[in-house]
Amino acid sequence: MPTKRGDGVIGNLYETTRLFEAFERLTEIVHRTPIKQSETLNEWTQSEVYLKLENLQKTGSFKVRGAFNKISQLTEAECAKGLLAASAGNHAQGVALAGRKVGAKVTIFMPETTPAAKVDATRKYGATVKLVGKSFDEAYKAARTEQLATGATFIHPFDDLTIIEGQATVAMEMLQQQPDLDTIVVPAGGGGLLAGTALAVKTIRPSVKVIGVQAANAPAIVSAYHGRKSNLAHFLPTIAEGICVKEPGKVTMDIIHNYVDDMITVTEREISSAILFMLEREKLLVEGAAAAAIAAVLNKKLPTSAARVGVIVSGGNFDIAKLGNCITACNDTVLNF
Repeated sequence: MPTKRGDGVIGNLYETTRLFEAFERLTEIVHRTPIKQSETLNEWTQSEVYLKLENLQKTGSFKVRGAFNKISQLTEAECAKGLLAASAGNHAQGVALAGRKVGAKVTIFMPETTPAAKVDATRKYGATVKLVGKSFDEAYKAARTEQLATGATFIHPFDDLTIIEGQATVAMEMLQQQPDLDTIVVPAGGGGLLAGTALAVKTIRPSVKVIGVQAANAPAIVSAYHGRKSNLAHFLPTIAEGICVKEPGKVTMDIIHNYVDDMITVTEREISSAILFMLEREKLLVEGAAAAAIAAVLNKKLPTSAARVGVIVSGGNFDIAKLGNCITACNDTVLNF
């Protein structure tokens, strides 16, 4: 990995062997998800676009990678205390599944606005779900309060280097499957997937550009990356609830500042259009967070130098009741693609 541009919370010298250990650890646990191309995307963008389909991962999201990487390394004593997490949905399912594998009791705090499908799936994996607050940040604060009261082992959704290393395995697979990528596009909320992608890419193939994407309604990382103060009062609802995080992690932001090449935003209309595009043209259901990365490509927001583009389709846990909202938001503009 190149020398970091400054001191930070992960230190000046990062042990890159940890990434490869995580890759080996997860090989027999997670699906090696496929990469596919879309002729429509290629023609529209005049580039080669490769979709990394983590929507086909166990639990329907990449989040299971970080959860398994973290929980598999806990001690018996830590597991015996019970596992506790906060999540907008996908981390919850990953922690619930990984916790069940080690026989630990799992409790997840989720926002009251979490899609019912994500709540039901988390319960089916054996976790106790507590619905608290209107946002991830409110659920997170409640979970931290619970941890202080119970002493449970907290599994952070993104601001944990072991979690980040698990998420990094998505990009490591991509670079094996398609070695000649020049750009990788990644959706970002708290920044775990983006930070992991950046660590992996700048370790294995530093010339590849890493571009993070956020919803314009929830641009915390974009604001921090570009040196703008984030006004929390201006955060708005987004169909990409999985990346609606007002306060990104300290560990993730250190990595993102040092190794991510750019951060951009997409609108609600663009995200909705991407969801419908994937459903109509590719016959794949993707959630709003994943659609944000696709939207950046569909709307030609990448540098003109991006000729072989990998897109991490981060998850597919979408509330189909919201499809009508997508159609209303984009006014059928998806048909132009």
